[in-house]
Amino acid sequence: MIVWLFVALFAGMGLFALFGPDRQPAPDQPAGYADTVGGAFSLTAADGSTVTDQTLKGKPFAIFFGFTRCPDVCPTTLASLAKLRKQMGEDGDKFRIVFVSVDPGYDSPEDIGRYVDLFGTPIIGLTGSDEEIAKVTKAYHAFYKKVPTEGDDYTIDHTASVYLMDAEGKLRSTIDYHEDPKTSLAKLERLVDQT
Repeated sequence: MIVWLFVALFAGMGLFALFGPDRQPAPDQPAGYADTVGGAFSLTAADGSTVTDQTLKGKPFAIFFGFTRCPDVCPTTLASLAKLRKQMGEDGDKFRIVFVSVDPGYDSPEDIGRYVDLFGTPIIGLTGSDEEIAKVTKAYHAFYKKVPTEGDDYTIDHTASVYLMDAEGKLRSTIDYHEDPKTSLAKLERLVDQT
């Protein structure tokens, strides 16, 4: 019995050494998952400039996928990130907030610019062609699907989590849509402390 306790203890210590508190896989994800999230992309910012994965390197970022006509998850998430950033004071300037539209047929760069400006904090709003959006969402393991509604209209089901990426573009953690704000704040503080 004692031998099994030591085996369990050392196995737990080994997993902690491998992942540490900031390298935990996302909930319900296998070990090593974090290393598969992120990758090369090229998208268009609200001002028409090109933003790539390389452009974002050098400073941690919180990246979220959504669309400007989203009735609840997107505005709630972006407002929450803006509030958390302000609560962090000067440390809030140590990371970027990135919003990628998964509705390129509707969300022009200008539309995204107006949308992200509503949140009162710097947010990099990005869009691209259908192919570019498919590439970036695949790189981040983000889900999105157009869902028909009345007439010719539609909504979009999409991943509601925020991906917290370090300055090298590696996944450090995620913020769940229903997560307690104190937990989210602690994750963002750890993210900027790693720089």
